[in-house]
Amino acid sequence: MIRVAILTASDKGARGEREDKSAAVIREMVADLGEVVAYEVVPDERRLLAAKLREFCDVVGADLVLTTGGTGFSPRDVTSEATRDVIEKEVPGLPEAMRAASLKLTPQAMLSRAVAGIRGKTLIVNLPGSPKGVRENLAAILPALPHGLAILKGEAGECGRP
Repeated sequence: MIRVAILTASDKGARGEREDKSAAVIREMVADLGEVVAYEVVPDERRLLAAKLREFCDVVGADLVLTTGGTGFSPRDVTSEATRDVIEKEVPGLPEAMRAASLKLTPQAMLSRAVAGIRGKTLIVNLPGSPKGVRENLAAILPALPHGLAILKGEAGECGRP
């Protein structure tokens, strides 16, 4: 089973002023993939987000960290920067696939600044903040995640090799 952590970036959510519906969508969609071992809502603060990402990777030992929120153009949207602060390698294909899938539905998809990357043996993927955006973007990459995570954990061979 894959150990999943969910991190929501939301000022209003952190203050208890908004229900976190996006994390509920993530939980539903990853139910067959693994177990959610950590979840937190934090304000849109780069240092807090980076610290929580490090904790989920290094202390909790999540295999996959899915963030929601903070990937747009707002001055408070800093999830992408916080993710880049903690990853060791970028995985550009995942956000590219998400944007390509979303562009079939809306031209605003090209405005996403989502990133994905690896820290140790953990994959971090930024998802949009809306439940609809989470569903569409996660659906685009979900089929590739088990194999990628198996390789990252040393449990599978390289692509194209038996």
